[in-house]
Amino acid sequence: MTTLLVKNATLLITMDAHRREIANGGLFIRDNVITHVGATPDLPPTADAILDLHDHLVLPGLINTHHHLYQTLTRACAQDADLFTWLTTLYPIWANLTDEAIYVSTQVGLAELILSGCTTSSDHLYIYPNDCTLDSQIRAAQEIGMRFHAARGSMSLGESQGGLPPDRVTEAEPFILRDSQRLIETYHDAGRHAMLRIVLAPCSPFSVTADLMRQSAELARAYGVRLHTHLAETIEEDAFCLQTFGLRPVDYAESLGWVGKDVWHAHCVHLNPGEITRFGQTSTGVAHCPSSNMRLGSGIAPVGAMRRAGVPVGLGVDGSASNDGSHMLAEARQALLLQRVAPARAGAGVHANVAQFANFAGNPAAMSARQALELATLGGAAVLGRDDVGALAPGMSADFVAFDLNQLAYAGSLHDPLAALLLCQPRTVALSVINGRIVVQDGQLITLDLEPIRRRHNAISRAMINEA
Repeated sequence: MTTLLVKNATLLITMDAHRREIANGGLFIRDNVITHVGATPDLPPTADAILDLHDHLVLPGLINTHHHLYQTLTRACAQDADLFTWLTTLYPIWANLTDEAIYVSTQVGLAELILSGCTTSSDHLYIYPNDCTLDSQIRAAQEIGMRFHAARGSMSLGESQGGLPPDRVTEAEPFILRDSQRLIETYHDAGRHAMLRIVLAPCSPFSVTADLMRQSAELARAYGVRLHTHLAETIEEDAFCLQTFGLRPVDYAESLGWVGKDVWHAHCVHLNPGEITRFGQTSTGVAHCPSSNMRLGSGIAPVGAMRRAGVPVGLGVDGSASNDGSHMLAEARQALLLQRVAPARAGAGVHANVAQFANFAGNPAAMSARQALELATLGGAAVLGRDDVGALAPGMSADFVAFDLNQLAYAGSLHDPLAALLLCQPRTVALSVINGRIVVQDGQLITLDLEPIRRRHNAISRAMINEA
């Protein structure tokens, strides 16, 4: 067994049941599990390795509940488009994806996430042209050291069948289900402190059939894995579902068995009050993606109403072509700010234009810095079905990060370092430990050499875009 002592942190944010914030705090870790949390004088005095984190803020690793890592290859495209136009613009580029592109883009996106404070991430890979596999994404996550939930996404409903994606980027449903089963049996770890889990994730109501949604849910529940998809992201999706299925998106999802504590949906911008109540009653989770929702003009998700109704809500940076970044701390800050300007009726299933909100006054107390951090930690853990990450407490996984408080961005804010983290300019971590292993030290990722990866990533991106 190996031990690690973390001591002398200016402030240790636990996010435990009592939300303790401990001055001169620290942790004692045995192998990959926290055994002691408290003030430095109260911890065991020695260990195999010691990290002295004076002048640092220490907190649980942040948790990303929705992403499309391959989209790091197509940032800053379709800059002024809504969701459907954005998708139809990018599908021809994504049709040029290769397995190497999946591997390299995963390295780039996860490196960004780790440097921003993320220690656990889900990813939703739903497009598999050419030789693309989820296996290569899993390999990249294992090499960099991220705790990872790999979602086997899928698209089966092409344009010729009334769907949105071109036929050439869809797959046959029997193959999707066989490959989903293979991935679960090969990789899924249901144990506590697991570093890798598999999720089944048909892309959206407009890119797969009802049969695939039902069969994916049956397969996932037979193996005890979670379910994920996009839902209620835009007004156009509402119209599509009403025209195609005669149901609103939430009603359609519920008719297919896609609600419950083993399900989480991305976005959920346009839920009405009754739908929010249903999600709360069934513990159906939501990945809130504020930057992407703003980038595409989708709207403001009613996060406050969701939380009051008991809906598990976490944060997602979403695809790096609809956010153009993979910074979890920035996403938490964006969530805080966006809720403060959210109209009370936003997200209630009513489309409202700017003119309708011209005289609207926001609520500067709608979300606090501590509530935003809770979304990024405990909220994400709940959405992913984890009871071993998201807080620093005995028995929890040793996933934590530290931010150096001796930075210009924090000058004048050290009376409340936690608030500084969320309200001041988002910074990168000085230290990241995942599963008891140091992956960032002195602000540098130490598990990968990023420079050749960055160069190869740019070359693949240029080739894909030029070919399209």
